[in-house]
Amino acid sequence: MEQLKCIGCGAVLQSEDETKPGFIPASGIGREDAICKRCYRLKHYNEVMDLDVDSGEFLAMLNALYETDGLIVKVLDVFDFNGSIIPSFNRIVGDKKVLAVINKIDLLPKSVNRNRVVHRAKHMLSEAGIKAVDTVVISAKKNEGIDMLVKKMQGLAHDQDVYVVGTTNVGKSTLINKLIENTTGDKEVITTSKFPGTTLDLIDIPLGGDSYIFDTPGVVVDSQMAHYVHKDSLKHITPAKEIKSMGFQLNPGQTLFISNLARIDFTEGGRSSFNIYASDKVKIHRTKLENADEFYDRHYNGLLAPPEIDRPYLSEEFAAFEFTTDSDSDISISGLAFISTGPGVTVRVRVPKGVDVVLRPTIFKGGV
Repeated sequence: MEQLKCIGCGAVLQSEDETKPGFIPASGIGREDAICKRCYRLKHYNEVMDLDVDSGEFLAMLNALYETDGLIVKVLDVFDFNGSIIPSFNRIVGDKKVLAVINKIDLLPKSVNRNRVVHRAKHMLSEAGIKAVDTVVISAKKNEGIDMLVKKMQGLAHDQDVYVVGTTNVGKSTLINKLIENTTGDKEVITTSKFPGTTLDLIDIPLGGDSYIFDTPGVVVDSQMAHYVHKDSLKHITPAKEIKSMGFQLNPGQTLFISNLARIDFTEGGRSSFNIYASDKVKIHRTKLENADEFYDRHYNGLLAPPEIDRPYLSEEFAAFEFTTDSDSDISISGLAFISTGPGVTVRVRVPKGVDVVLRPTIFKGGV
């Protein structure tokens, strides 16, 4: 059967997966001059829908980019620093300047010191071998910091092109839409073009002079918690507004479950405070450590839901981390929660296998 292709970008039309190139509702796939939903939104509303590609296809694109000049804008999710890192990114970028953009700052409590957030982001990027020439803190959703970002892009690009990159769910498509609003009101100048040597389409946005901003597809990274829940359940674990802390006083031998996706066992130390920063839709349950296994197996899709999950990850397919704190610290569970606690605490953390958990100095005012 002949494959039908979008007249806008050339992608093969399909009605199975909205996150993949060429998606069109089934009702429109047989129409003459059919265009995919992404091209339709771009043409009629100047809105960019993000597409997901695996890291191999994305790295092929970056390899093609290696010989070109330009500025790389690396978008980070303040709620998921570790899940924002693209594997092998530093090797491919080469000598290009990298501007780090910390997005979703509106999710953190207003009391959080932004300098601490920037410091942690720089440290994490450095550990991944990525040296950013500058760092900008923004909220694409709230249109905060976008004008400053545009100025920094113009200053650093020096009339070269700008490539905006990021993993899935970092808010990159929202950022691109804000850049379109802030840089041009003319819909006709927004175009798509094939990237050399790949099947990917990039969106061109004029930046000024002969410079263009190129949007790139969101890269799927296996360490993101989002891969362990159904797409329609992401709203349960992803904060939509400023996160508030939930405080618990625990004795050794107690366990906290953060929904059905993380388990914190308090194994050693004196009675201590644990503050959980997560989506207000996430349920927190406390139980005795000795009962935790049985409790989870009985309730992982009941008392501990939402989200509903396909299998009991924390029993069957989990990774375990152990930390002992020597100062006020945050345990960061990639894409799910921060757990703030004080010094002298030893905990074991279980998450689905592949998800990152790190211990870091606290970013929250006054620790716990």
